[in-house]
Amino acid sequence: MTKMDETLTMLKDLTDARAISGDEKEARDVMERYIKPFSDEIVTDNLGSLIAKKTGDANGPKVMIAGHLDEVGFMVTRIDDKGFIYFQTIGGWWNQVMLAQRVTILTSKGDVTGVIGSKPPHILSAEARKKPVDIKDMFIDIGASSKEEAAEFGVRPGDSVVPYFEFTQLKNEKMLLAKAWDNRIGCAIAIEVLKRLKNEEHPNVVYGVGTVQEEVGLRGAKTAAHLINPDVAFGVDVGIAGDTPGISPQDADSKLGKGPQLVLYDASMISHKGVRDFIVGIADELDIPYQYTSMAGGGTDSGSIHLSHNGVPTMSITIATRYIHSHAAILHRDDFENTVKLIVEAVKRLDRDKVTEIGLA
Repeated sequence: MTKMDETLTMLKDLTDARAISGDEKEARDVMERYIKPFSDEIVTDNLGSLIAKKTGDANGPKVMIAGHLDEVGFMVTRIDDKGFIYFQTIGGWWNQVMLAQRVTILTSKGDVTGVIGSKPPHILSAEARKKPVDIKDMFIDIGASSKEEAAEFGVRPGDSVVPYFEFTQLKNEKMLLAKAWDNRIGCAIAIEVLKRLKNEEHPNVVYGVGTVQEEVGLRGAKTAAHLINPDVAFGVDVGIAGDTPGISPQDADSKLGKGPQLVLYDASMISHKGVRDFIVGIADELDIPYQYTSMAGGGTDSGSIHLSHNGVPTMSITIATRYIHSHAAILHRDDFENTVKLIVEAVKRLDRDKVTEIGLA
């Protein structure tokens, strides 16, 4: 691997942090460390979302840029007499990507390594081999011989269980493999936007936000938006990549490296037409590549933000990512850079008149 630059180090620190919905402290601490030098003030709401404020014009509109801190994972619900761990999924999992995967249980006594148990094919009937195992029948093996020994290790119901994976640059160094791109890349975008605005004039107050509990219902975005009361907002997240074998263009047509995805529609929101036209205009003017996307299912924090107070003109801008909601996903660094560039340019132009004009679109 080549020498890690500042940005790669930040991306590694963010993705290596373990933070499932409802237990986001590790990721929040990392985000706070990186965003603090570019913020006037940092607060957290009562659910734990991090809100970093940077003032350009104190009388200008409020612009919210939100990524979410949480990742999909599991929670310990029960330990059986033999020391095997049963769990609740946190966020959406597909059972075929779970078996035989390594996990880390975060206990009060430290980390405990485990593996999601699976039967060897040798003892399965031909019929059983064809069927995916139900998640409710899965368990985690931590090498304990009894319930008591699991307790000695520190494992107890309510503990977070996080996929184990290490940030890796692939042979094509712009292709980045890591867990939790969903959605530490959004947190990284919020950090980097504030960083690029450090010595720049901007006619507004910008909020770089790391929300909690997105994967379980866009919950932290609700409370964070309530606290900020933004005039315009961007949800930054991952989107579906359609550039791997077996995916048809009707299902997903975005490609890695071809620019940020401008989300037209998802199950949580129709993107605000005024914001969308504004963003497309900037991208066209500055030759920033972009791709359109829409999703029949799923949503982003924008779904909660745009319904806060008396409504907020909002749009989601996402990064095409392969294999989300699994142990490891891949995205392209250029898409990150171009998303940051696009949002920085948008912020510089979002004065009071522009926000009024957008609202009337």
